[in-house]
Amino acid sequence: MLEEASELIGLQVYTSQGMFLGTVGNLVVEVDENKVQGLFVNNTNPLLVEGSKAVNVPYRWISSIGDIVILKYFPKRVALKRGSKQKAERPPAEE
Repeated sequence: MLEEASELIGLQVYTSQGMFLGTVGNLVVEVDENKVQGLFVNNTNPLLVEGSKAVNVPYRWISSIGDIVILKYFPKRVALKRGSKQKAERPPAEE
């Protein structure tokens, strides 16, 4: 049984189908509420995440936590967004 949230770091993460997703690299924490909002998963499986990029898994997707993390939901595949890189619109400069 985990006693501190920091003990999640380094745990392996698996989908509900038993596929290895990656390892917990960090926690996403809502500081004002002292709640873990999600897990930042590194070294992801290229079959599940394009380019093996790190992903943020919302805490509500987690089924159970013990020696490993098991997710109750994860998309079949996470792809990087394609398309033109749009510049952020800036308000006109004040004169």
